[in-house]
Amino acid sequence: MSNLTTRDLLADLIAFNTVSRESNLALIDYVRDYLAGFGVRCQILKDDSGHKANLLAVIGPQDLPGIVLSGHTDVVPVDGQQWQSDPFVLREADGLLYGRGAADMKSWLAAVLAVVPELVAQPLSQPVWIAFSHDEEVGCKGVPGLLAHVDTLPVRPAVCIVGEPTEMRPILGHKGKIALRCEVTGYASHSAYTPQGVNAIEYAVRIIQQLMALAERLKLEQNLAFDPPFSTLQTGVIRGGEALNIVPAHCQFDFEIRTLPGVEAQPMIDELVEWCQRELVPQMQSISPDCAITFSPLSHYPGLQTESSAAIASVLALLPAPEALSTVAFGTEGGLFQQHGIPTLVCGPGAMAQGHKPDEFVSLQQLAECDDFLLRLCRQLQTA
Repeated sequence: MSNLTTRDLLADLIAFNTVSRESNLALIDYVRDYLAGFGVRCQILKDDSGHKANLLAVIGPQDLPGIVLSGHTDVVPVDGQQWQSDPFVLREADGLLYGRGAADMKSWLAAVLAVVPELVAQPLSQPVWIAFSHDEEVGCKGVPGLLAHVDTLPVRPAVCIVGEPTEMRPILGHKGKIALRCEVTGYASHSAYTPQGVNAIEYAVRIIQQLMALAERLKLEQNLAFDPPFSTLQTGVIRGGEALNIVPAHCQFDFEIRTLPGVEAQPMIDELVEWCQRELVPQMQSISPDCAITFSPLSHYPGLQTESSAAIASVLALLPAPEALSTVAFGTEGGLFQQHGIPTLVCGPGAMAQGHKPDEFVSLQQLAECDDFLLRLCRQLQTA
């Protein structure tokens, strides 16, 4: 197979519409065929629906730990955004490459694929694992299946690099996140007789007020390595009501807690649930026994706090500014790799400031820096 540049591969990858609600199988098949062209076999790990898949490949000795190059294949939607060009066609202008996923994070996937010819050119002292996942953008739902498979293997990786856009700065920490949906079931009545009903919206507001008080409490525990330096909580979506003259019987809202590493969200949720059952539900059920308040999880991933190790240090030494260690507020799959005993850092081309926006872009300079880093990594691992 002829060697493609990172830019060539990025153009191909962006052309696949892998918005999380869509299948990613066409992109996974493309990567499988590309790797096969260099004699690299991979495993395709489909989810229960059969419409999504993770990909795992190992280049080099199979009996040694090695390094994982990890990234997600899905992107966020473009609905309602005003793009200057087709978001699924790579466009270059003034040293910038535009397209959905250009920053988050198909430029990393492209750079990983572009270094494959170098990886297979000489024997490696340690293997390089290529791990591409699905459904990161909707709560890191794909990578747990990949990691469950890795847990069954006789040899597991020694270190992982998650290539989220950090402008090639090494990130050793980020916050965790848990997202939930609260559903309030009230009792409908004519609005002229409000005491005969149970207003689900008003009870939802009381719960949200509790969440706002909890958000203030979270500010008391701070870690200045993060921005903002405390755990955060917000309500992002709310729906309820049918008409102004009907006491609403249903209301639901979604909220999230983003926690500093080491801060556990579950005790906060347990406290909230207990308060609802003690203070609100009896009031509601005094009007109708069918009233209820329920909470259901939407997504959850742990924070990342990587300690220094020889494996991490060897990777950091290859970066342009290894001393520029930092943290980010956004989450990644890194905490899940770490949770499975694989020390992880986050480092990739582009900036998250460009991610999720119309006219998302990555600079050619960032691609070049990433290519140089991966080439140094490759040559460090080559035995000949």
